[in-house]
Amino acid sequence: MSVELRTTPHLHAPDDVVRIMRNVVFALLPVCAWSVWQFGLSAAALILATLASCLLTERLFNRQNTLGDWSAAITGILLALTLPPGFPLWMAAVAGFVAMGLGKLLFGGLGMNVFNPALVGRAFVQAAFPVAITTWTPALFEGRFSQFIPGTFTPPFMIPPAVAEWNRQVAIDGFTGATPLGLHKFEGVSTSVLDLFLGNAAGSAGETSALVILLGGLYLAARGFLDWRIPLFVLLGAGVSAAAFHALDPQQYPSAGFMLFSGGLMLGAWFMATDMVGSPVTPLGVVVYGLLIGVLTIVIRLFGGLSEGVMYAILLGNAATPLIEQLTQPRVFGEKRS
Repeated sequence: MSVELRTTPHLHAPDDVVRIMRNVVFALLPVCAWSVWQFGLSAAALILATLASCLLTERLFNRQNTLGDWSAAITGILLALTLPPGFPLWMAAVAGFVAMGLGKLLFGGLGMNVFNPALVGRAFVQAAFPVAITTWTPALFEGRFSQFIPGTFTPPFMIPPAVAEWNRQVAIDGFTGATPLGLHKFEGVSTSVLDLFLGNAAGSAGETSALVILLGGLYLAARGFLDWRIPLFVLLGAGVSAAAFHALDPQQYPSAGFMLFSGGLMLGAWFMATDMVGSPVTPLGVVVYGLLIGVLTIVIRLFGGLSEGVMYAILLGNAATPLIEQLTQPRVFGEKRS
């Protein structure tokens, strides 16, 4: 008789990293398709540019060929969705290089990164190219499938052309060159919550239909590929905070519905805050983490110098994850609380 000894775990789950990552990409494809429908050729070129940059960086600076795990593809797609649709492609390529190089590979590769790589790349270009990253163009403009947004093919190290005149020529319903969040924060103009939910507003390539993003997130949650508690408590924290401020002064602070469906909150809650590496794993930790991101998003939006706050809220949540896990460790059975 022979005895075979094996180390734990003895029972393996049917899902692995490749399958999970591949399904995340599948869930993002409808979001990309809606973005292309909204912004046309420039949005498609932007997605391809960041995707190619991330894949190339991963291949060049990783000794092993890890492109098959789909993680670089997810970073490239998410990064594109955080950028303006007319963002110069060379700047998008730089963002992809930084996202993979500084956000992932510098920490040791897949599973070792502290921060969400796509947001690291986005934060870099936010600081490096502040004008280009706050240059907005209208959604659903006529001719979006026959022409590119000015600035898309700006040569490297050159300043993109101004788009104000072009916006006036193609704008629908008097587009002013601002996102719904910017319009409300700086001009006091509100946007229909229904338009935000369906995706009929300007913004980054990923500020598309909240409905499409929600369906993709629910698909991943139903398959068990993300922790549904994280987006739930991100949206709960944001919704309750926004509702509280709105109750104090409805004229100054927008409604909870406006805050939930505008900007990148839905995309961030479902596809970025849920990053398995940068989020806690303790039961109480995911609640604290989600609420922290939701509340910080509203605070930054209302009282910060920028109209959007999702990116910084998630990065701060990633930074706080080790402390959150340390403070929310479950008590081991049989031990007394210290």
